[in-house]
Parts: sequence; C-alpha cells; structure tokens
Amino acid sequence: MLHWQVDPLRCVGCGECTRECPVGIIILRDGVAGILPHRHKACLRCQHCLAVCPTGAFSVDGVHPDACNPVGELPSPQTVERLLRQRRSCRRFRPEKVDTAIFDRLMRALAYAPTGKNQRQTRFTVVDDPEVMAKLRQQVMEGVTQAAANDALPDGLQFFAALARRYGDGQDIVFRGAPHMVIASSPHDGPSPEADVFIALSQLEILAQSFGLGTLWAGFAAWALRAIVPSVARGLGIPGEHRALYVLLLGYPAVRFHREVQRAPRFVFRVTSDLAAEPWQSPHPPTIAKGSE
Repeated sequence: MLHWQVDPLRCVGCGECTRECPVGIIILRDGVAGILPHRHKACLRCQHCLAVCPTGAFSVDGVHPDACNPVGELPSPQTVERLLRQRRSCRRFRPEKVDTAIFDRLMRALAYAPTGKNQRQTRFTVVDDPEVMAKLRQQVMEGVTQAAANDALPDGLQFFAALARRYGDGQDIVFRGAPHMVIASSPHDGPSPEADVFIALSQLEILAQSFGLGTLWAGFAAWALRAIVPSVARGLGIPGEHRALYVLLLGYPAVRFHREVQRAPRFVFRVTSDLAAEPWQSPHPPTIAKGSE
C-alpha cells in the first residue's frame, strides 16, 4: 500500500510535482498537492515528487525530505570523461579481499540504478568472501568439465571444453582468479530485464573503478551459469525465471596501466534535417599518434 503524504504547511502549490510525475497522478486541490484517489496503485514510487519539491513537502513510503541530502555539485565533465577513458578491463587480480567499507558502498549504490517502470526487480547475488569465491569457482568448473566429458555442452558453447582443459592446467580463463563477483539477474517478464541488469552493472563498474578496483564483464561465467551449470545458479537462490543474467568480476588489480588508449567513434550517424543519417564527423577529431593503429 502506498504511503504518500504532503505537508499542507510546506506545499506552496507551485505545480512542479504535477508536471514531473511520470504517471500524472498528482493534482492540485485548493493550491495543495494530492494524489487522485483512484490512481494510488499507479504510483511508481520513484520519489520524483519528493526530489523536485522546492519546499520539501512530500513524504513517500516513510522517506522524509529532511532526511535526504540536498542536490550537490556534480563531478566535472572532464573528470567523468577521464574516468571513462581510463577504464580498463582487468584480467589479473590480487587475491586479497576488497575492503569491507568499500564493498558496502558499492552495494548501497546499486539501489540507485534505474529500472523499467521503477519495478526494481533486479536481484544482486554477491560473493564478497574470497574463500566462498574459490569454492564457487571450483563448483562451476567441475560442472563444466563434466559436461564437456559427457559431450553435453550446449550448441555454440563447445569451446568450453578447451576452457575446462586450461583450468585443469592451472589457467582460470572463466573467472580470472577474481576474489569477488556480483551476479545481476532479472525476471524475464519484467518491462526491461536485460536493460535493468546491464544498467546496474555499468553503474557498479564505474563506481568500482573510481575506488581503484579492477572489473571484468565475465561473459564466460554468465554463459556457464545460464546454460551449462544452471543448477549452480539455482543453488545460489537465483530464480529460474531470471533468464536475464550477467556477471561482473571485481577485486584489486594485479596490473597497472600507465596511459590511456586512443579511440575514435565508430558507427555513429548524425540525423540531418531531412531525416537522413550521415556518418558523424567530429569538428575536433582525436590526434592519433603515428604507428598507434
């Protein structure tokens, strides 16, 4: 049941909430905001009304505006752009555990990832203990090895037989020896399950990189959990209907990168006034050093 309150002493009837509400259920009555009685169930609980109100008149589901931080200064575009340019996939991790305080901040940040219709159905299965990660890695790879031996690898994933052999030789190509893993999954009947998963992990990755952590989008691990050893995923409590699933590995990197790379945009098309798409040309193309391509 929706718990939505407006303080009539704070509400100034500016109408910002009525214009911002995504589902249009807020109206002004006698200069005070209120929800249409028959539309309570349509509320997305997005808290846009709480955030946009200049006087802090709204409380939603027990969240009071006075308990919320004011909007502050954002990092500069240069800072964010530099973080994006310097982001590297990490395939060599140190074995030690990520500091608990950092991990807690990463997990709390997941609550702010947008989801379709704000349904927030994404499940995050977190491996924050390196010893647990080692056991889980062994369990997955034993299942992959058995499937390969029984000629039971799904079509298109027969190459996992080679990955299993390399694991037996001491090369962990699937998990890269990472001490931590976050699995994001979402039910297939949600409004945007795959987008929800990738948006959340993308935001998690950027924040993790800002803490100096290494991250890797682990497609091999995701394929293994989805198609080869789904019983392991079920054992972790991931529901069978969570068909949108992906894995992000993370930990302290065992590699140091010393410089950015250089990349030019590809497959970017600008729509012109006649609605035709033409290749985008930057007025300030990047300088490509001789011999870098």
